[in-house]
Amino acid sequence: MMGRRRLAAWGIGLAALVALPFVYRDPYHLHILVLILIWSFAYTSWSMMGRFGLVSLGHGGFMGIGAYVTALLWNHLGWSPWIGIPIGMVAAGALALIVGYPCFRFRITGHYFVLVTLALSGIVLQVITATRDYTGGSLGYTPNRAAGNKLWSLQFDDKITWYLIALGVWLFGIVVWHWVDRSMARYALEAISEDEDAAAAAGVDVTAEKLKITLLSALMTALAGALYCQYQMFITPDTVSGIAVSLQMVFAAIVGGLFVSLGPTFGAIITIMLAETLRIGFGTKAVGWDNLVYGVLLVLFIIFLPKGILGSLLDRLKPQRKVHRAHEQEVVQIARPGT
Repeated sequence: MMGRRRLAAWGIGLAALVALPFVYRDPYHLHILVLILIWSFAYTSWSMMGRFGLVSLGHGGFMGIGAYVTALLWNHLGWSPWIGIPIGMVAAGALALIVGYPCFRFRITGHYFVLVTLALSGIVLQVITATRDYTGGSLGYTPNRAAGNKLWSLQFDDKITWYLIALGVWLFGIVVWHWVDRSMARYALEAISEDEDAAAAAGVDVTAEKLKITLLSALMTALAGALYCQYQMFITPDTVSGIAVSLQMVFAAIVGGLFVSLGPTFGAIITIMLAETLRIGFGTKAVGWDNLVYGVLLVLFIIFLPKGILGSLLDRLKPQRKVHRAHEQEVVQIARPGT
């Protein structure tokens, strides 16, 4: 019964989300919703690793690779984003394997792994900035506007179209999250996060399992970067790559709820609304304030609310669910004949 109710709730929620842009057409609010959905997908991608103790600060690099590779191939070679996006994802995945394999093979874990990924994010940022003749450097980069088929160039002026695309990608991220959550890989990765030696002794291929989840996370993050580039039609190293973007992912996933599928979505709502509030309220005077607020809130949440907002709410509802289920079982027992 609870499973049916959950499916019904998801169905009603998705139907409402699909119908929303056709009922409420305000361009600004649709723009905010598109940003929330794209960043939710990026945060969900990071949480694929983070929930198993693999704290990466290199995902800003993966997102930057996905965005810049797609834009560069379009501008310089005329390759459609439908071709450029998979290439950008492959490039990010290859980099994840190159960096991840020696880390996992030689047991570089904990804060040492964090430092390695931090360096990765910084290197990608510096490469993008240094190759300014091609990437525009710190001034930013704009994909060329297409004069012909909008579908081929993946450039749409209509907010409703982008909203539906972002909604589909966000839903894909939720489905992948649940697929990992219900797979045997989850139990292997949880065992690894608790004790690598014990997991290896039980027959778990530690290096392979870590590489699989790292590759999946990097591919999805690169896809998020490419979609963000195509939607905004302007990117800079600071907005899609670097340490600040990686820290933003960590903050959003932890604050929303790292172990809940919709936790990163809650985190995206908080980060986007915070950034917009500071931008509208203070303008250029508030540049960089969002990162300061992220840092303060992250410390407070880790100390006082480690399961995040949504995770903590669900924990509080669990006792009520148990009581409700026990009552349902009693009703069923009474209703059965012969009892």
